This record gives sequence, C-alpha cells and structure tokens, in this order.
Amino acid sequence: MVLGVNAPAASAAPVAAETASAQAIAKKMIGDEAQYNCFSKIVTHESNWDVNAQNPSSGAYGLVQALPGGKMASAGSDWQTNPETQIEWGLDYMKDRYGSPCAAWSAWQTQGWY
Repeated sequence: MVLGVNAPAASAAPVAAETASAQAIAKKMIGDEAQYNCFSKIVTHESNWDVNAQNPSSGAYGLVQALPGGKMASAGSDWQTNPETQIEWGLDYMKDRYGSPCAAWSAWQTQGWY
C-alpha cells in the first residue's frame, strides 16, 4: 500500500514519455486488455507509473511497489530502473499470489493494497 510516493522532480514531457513507454511495455507483456486494465489500475494507484517511486514509510519501490524493492532482482539485475523488469516481477507476483492482475485488483479494492 502506498502511503506517499517521493517522485523525483522532472519536467512533464519526460515523465509522460516514460509513463507511456511503461504502459506500452505492460500492454505488450500482458496481451489481454481486461487484465492490462486491472494491472494498470493497480500501478496507477501504487506508483502512478513512476518506475522510481519509493514509499518513504515502508520502503516499497517501483511501479508495483515491491516490498522490499530488492525482491524484483529475481526478475533482473536492472530492477531499479527498468520498467520491463518491474512489470515482469509484478505480473509474476500477481499470478502467484492472486491468480491474475484482475484478482489482484479485486484484493486491492477490498484491502487498499495487494
């Protein structure tokens, strides 16, 4: 659960481009539009699609707010900066824990976290 995200200051254009790029990567990786929409809702709530998002209270990190962020190293050594690595880890987590992004979104709606 994100209690507050400290995003680095940047102009809107690079941030918008990074967000669009991460979203395009997720769409391609997920394929199914309904599952992508559920994944997108979680990521929007958790990090607003900021690959560098960090929760100052918990230390959760990245697009999917892994806690601790280092867990994402299992998907790749570039986990701190690569949206594809973070998305891969997040999708695996959602599948393993909930069965799908939509099931994870359902849990998020009930609990306020996933």
